[in-house]
Amino acid sequence: MNESPRDPRQVVEILSEALPYIQRYSGKTVVVKYGGNAMTEDTLIDSFARDMVLMKEVGINPVVVHGGGPQIGQLLARLNIESRFVNGMRVTDAETMDVVEMVLGGLVNKSIVTQINQCGGKAIGLTGKDNAQILARQLKVEHRTPEMTASEIIDIGHVGEVEHISTDLIEMLAERDFIPVIAPIGVDRKGNSYNINADLVAGKVAEALKAEKLMLLTNVAGLQDAEGKVMTGLSTEQVDALIADGTIYGGMLPKIRCALDAVKGGVDSAVIVDGRVVHSTLLEIFTDAGVGTQITDHRD
Repeated sequence: MNESPRDPRQVVEILSEALPYIQRYSGKTVVVKYGGNAMTEDTLIDSFARDMVLMKEVGINPVVVHGGGPQIGQLLARLNIESRFVNGMRVTDAETMDVVEMVLGGLVNKSIVTQINQCGGKAIGLTGKDNAQILARQLKVEHRTPEMTASEIIDIGHVGEVEHISTDLIEMLAERDFIPVIAPIGVDRKGNSYNINADLVAGKVAEALKAEKLMLLTNVAGLQDAEGKVMTGLSTEQVDALIADGTIYGGMLPKIRCALDAVKGGVDSAVIVDGRVVHSTLLEIFTDAGVGTQITDHRD
């Protein structure tokens, strides 16, 4: 069934309304963490790729950092390798790390690159091991139950945290009109590989690039208050208060902390974007309403 044709005047009007946003972000860097439904549903995959290409065409420099947890889990299951988690993080021994690199650095990364290129963009896939751009160290995980008098440190293997981001390669590619697509795999000073949370990598990349905006695509409409209403705009002070009073908790807490740290680290704004919405990244950048919760350090 064909869609009814759009009125050309409406199209022109929409483009005109986007002009001030294009002018604001032209020449600026926007780091996008890509994951969730947006990475697994065909319509959303296509809209995301088109969004990245359009952003580049109007002078914005998008940098994509992607996840791939479900895809890793699927391949581990096919290989009869058990998936174990501690505090929500995948226990990653050497065998599992090989699979992580295959999936994130190969299958998922190249799929995103191909999709963007098919839409007319110039994407290049990277991991943090390329040019050692993500220097990592092993993440120390503390575990404590009510029965324990002190926390214990659990070794979950090749799971890392960011020690340093080198931006030379990313900046060189952006200057030459490429869209960098980064898999969140880091390397330590001894050459060991580490699987790192994609939200964390995106936040640290945004800080290092002094990005104008960090966008974290997720599977919710945004940060909600106690009554279930989406809070569209928050200051860092308000977010700190919401964490303190328990409004922000559970699975949303690490994502919010990542956004909060990025803004406190110099990123102009960070936004939790509803990745289930078609063209969500364009809606967030080019409209007043947006599709999520924006965090800034601005004080009125």
